[in-house]
Amino acid sequence: MNDDDSATDLLAEALLDVAALRAETPGCAEVVHFNNAGCGLIPAPVLRPVLEHLELEARIGGYEAAARRSEAVADFYAAIGSVVGCAPENIAFASSATHAFATGLSAIPFEPGDVILTTRNDFVSHQIAFLSLRKRLGVQIVHAPDAPEGGVDVTAMAELMKRHRPRLVAATHIPTNSGLIQPVAEIGRHCRALDLLYLVDACQSVGQIPVDVEAIGCDLLTATCRKYLRGPRGSGFLYVSDRVLDAGYEPLFIDMHGSRWVAPDRYQPAETAARFEDWEFPYSTVLGCAAAARYAEGVGMQAGGTRALALAADLRTRLSAIPGIRVLERGTALGALVTFTIEGWEPQPFKAALDARGINSALSFREFAVFDFGDKNVDWCLRLSPHYFNTEEEVAAVASAVAELATPRGIR
Repeated sequence: MNDDDSATDLLAEALLDVAALRAETPGCAEVVHFNNAGCGLIPAPVLRPVLEHLELEARIGGYEAAARRSEAVADFYAAIGSVVGCAPENIAFASSATHAFATGLSAIPFEPGDVILTTRNDFVSHQIAFLSLRKRLGVQIVHAPDAPEGGVDVTAMAELMKRHRPRLVAATHIPTNSGLIQPVAEIGRHCRALDLLYLVDACQSVGQIPVDVEAIGCDLLTATCRKYLRGPRGSGFLYVSDRVLDAGYEPLFIDMHGSRWVAPDRYQPAETAARFEDWEFPYSTVLGCAAAARYAEGVGMQAGGTRALALAADLRTRLSAIPGIRVLERGTALGALVTFTIEGWEPQPFKAALDARGINSALSFREFAVFDFGDKNVDWCLRLSPHYFNTEEEVAAVASAVAELATPRGIR
């Protein structure tokens, strides 16, 4: 079976009413949106509660609006918990996935010499955070090697766990710089066997493919709501396991929402993941995130993910056939992110040429992925990321636009 047949079979499995989904997505009439790994197009049922709450705040006041919509706000925790397979009490709202990651990281009492074991494909902000911890606290950073076929070598990573007994194991499920899907559940099994703390970045995977924190076996998981979940910007969440809560982990800078000041020299952290939250909330955004989670479940996490991956596989095949194009994905499991380079173009002019054709895309640079881009010997790439509401015709149109731009014309 060739790649085209495989993609067609996968699309047939995902029986979605794409026309109806597009009708609920106003942006589909404006652009060909292949930048869902940056921000997903917000559907009307998600946009509506955001705007309605802002209007309510304008009419009756912000505190009063939050009180009136308290039940709907509380549904954020249940909705997100349902998406990742946990109880509402294990979810904390955050302003972004990076904010969630940093807050969770701050709860770990690192000491000089402690080891952080991670991968060569962890997100750039996490790599910088680890380096910052090394500078300030003297922790050691160990990167597990990649397998020859791409993606982390889990066997080698497990051996490093046994050798170093790291204070933290961290892995990014799907990196921002490629379509690689890392085997986070396999890593999790080794962490559980050795009783190691495990933090997973699911920023690109939540909403793209099914994510189950129990199956992954993580202690902490972070994600955004703006990407494949199709929620508003300025939103994310942190999953905190019962094990972490029971052990008393809490963020370094805990505030009056995450704890109670019970005596002049003592505070009491919240019993739930709320201890990782701040008092001030963008309530309209929280309501939009709850709606986005419910919308994603209505579409179907498996069905939506199957279609998104199939569209990306079709795009990857089409691009690979174009002279002058180098598709960069490596790994045994690939997601709905397609990255490539193109001969004869500089990054910004090439993206601008796609923008002019109404095609949304994103650029990635070597500083975003020093290890991965160093291995691939590239300084930049273009990232295209379809989702379930995109069409096969859009895939063909995007590939055709790239082919047209790939004709030799010299450096732009």
